[in-house]
Amino acid sequence: MKIALFAGALRRGSQNKKLAREAARLAAARGHEVDVIDLQPLNLPVYDGDIEAAGIPAAATELSRRLSGADAFVVSTPEYNGSIPGSLKNAIDWLSRIKPSAFSDKPLLLLAASPGALGGVRALWHARVPFEALGAHVFPDMLGLPKSHEAFDESDRLRDPKTVERLQDLLDRFLARAGRV
Repeated sequence: MKIALFAGALRRGSQNKKLAREAARLAAARGHEVDVIDLQPLNLPVYDGDIEAAGIPAAATELSRRLSGADAFVVSTPEYNGSIPGSLKNAIDWLSRIKPSAFSDKPLLLLAASPGALGGVRALWHARVPFEALGAHVFPDMLGLPKSHEAFDESDRLRDPKTVERLQDLLDRFLARAGRV
């Protein structure tokens, strides 16, 4: 199965990028093909109907192309002020303008990493809404990683074996379900 993974963060040192890469590593170890997408170099403009009228930006088209080639998706989102960051919402807004939707009838797993004690769970619930509106089958279970600023070692790997086990179990259950969708 081909899995596209990305974080809804732009910052190079983002813990959500690290979490997405850890999920990719675990999925690849199970024999899945992974495509880790970084939103930052795409430099998507803020969605604007006037820009769309002049033509959908190449970056949005490229993102849609890469996502359309996947059988399933994993998205790791930061939590900004109790919700998803503008960078993720902006990417979703651009993707919504390209038909057919890259997410339509495809399975999606949501993750979050946050330095707070809740691990981004508020963002996880907010993230479900636009993805479901685009036709994604959002997996009912999600993972929030609290105290994420302490969760990764100097190689950007998760430090706690129990957290790795939780992520692996979640991925295995998600991918088993994704294979049946």
